[in-house]
Amino acid sequence: MLTDPADLAAMDRALALAAEAGVAGDVPVGAVVTDGAGTVIGEGRNLRELTHDPLAHAEVVAMREAAASIGSWNLEECSLIVTLEPCLMCAGALLQARVSRLVFGAWDDKAGAAGSVYDVVRDRRLPYRAEVVAGVRAEEAARLLQDFFESRR
Repeated sequence: MLTDPADLAAMDRALALAAEAGVAGDVPVGAVVTDGAGTVIGEGRNLRELTHDPLAHAEVVAMREAAASIGSWNLEECSLIVTLEPCLMCAGALLQARVSRLVFGAWDDKAGAAGSVYDVVRDRRLPYRAEVVAGVRAEEAARLLQDFFESRR
């Protein structure tokens, strides 16, 4: 698979953030938002356990930081790079934020909303859609999740 070098660099950072989340006791998911030039403008990791906030998924944390850094909710021309396929909430949030591209690592066969269980981000019935690049560093992202959950069984 040919992947943009900026996407790979952003995925490296997202994987590092995911690892941090796992060490802190949260599900190891990390996310980065880049602008049209590939510059990181927001990043996040799962913070639900730490903050007791049900909305503190890595994607939402990263998009909030990106919006604050550019002074606008509108993230058109931006990419969201995340280690795990977004859930319904995060897929809806990225559409509401007008994120143009979604790049993700591991598929989520239980709750994914970007092509596995649902395909919200490319649903033609909705007024906005995002380009999807799936499977970037999927094995590394999946291994973080597997190790995390195995350690808790």
